[in-house]
Amino acid sequence: MSRPDLNPAVSFLHVPTPDEWVAQVDTHIPELLIDHANCEKKAASTALSLMYKYVDRPGLLHTMSRLAREELRHFEQVLDVMVASGVTYRHLSSARYAQRLHGQVRSAEPHRLIDLLIVGAVVEARSCERFVRLIDVLPDNIADLYKQLVHSEARHFTDYLKLAEGIAAEFDEDITPRVALFLDLDAELVRAPDTEFRFHSGVPD
Repeated sequence: MSRPDLNPAVSFLHVPTPDEWVAQVDTHIPELLIDHANCEKKAASTALSLMYKYVDRPGLLHTMSRLAREELRHFEQVLDVMVASGVTYRHLSSARYAQRLHGQVRSAEPHRLIDLLIVGAVVEARSCERFVRLIDVLPDNIADLYKQLVHSEARHFTDYLKLAEGIAAEFDEDITPRVALFLDLDAELVRAPDTEFRFHSGVPD
């Protein structure tokens, strides 16, 4: 596994996950795994949605097709760990994290697509960083899975960011301000008090 400070997805973020969130993990493993499974399903759904909407972009279609397959495989792997850990899959409310990020996506094209890809990069980067933080505090069977997922999440981060940069270049748009906006919001959300523990939540009250 790459050292956290050498992982491009981790170093991309403005702030690390607070220690206070990590300290709550051992008492919230069921919620962590269930929400993680939900996140993998949503990630696959997001990739498929982009494939359906932007059919005129072969590069995006190939990248999102591969990503969707990988996210569904990750979902299956999380399910296997849940069964082995005696965790029953149940309905769980979503974290505010992704909703707040998507709330800043512009509505007009091509800006909407560019922003969606940037959000994808930020979410994958945060997921990668949390895997790195979690490896040392989780039971071995869960930690072993997360060690495997670090590399995939880092690659997904790169895929999303490269697509955003490439499409923005077609329209002479510098994505730096948009990236900064979403990274600032990510930093705000992961450090803010949160009423529920979730994979992407802030610090539990």
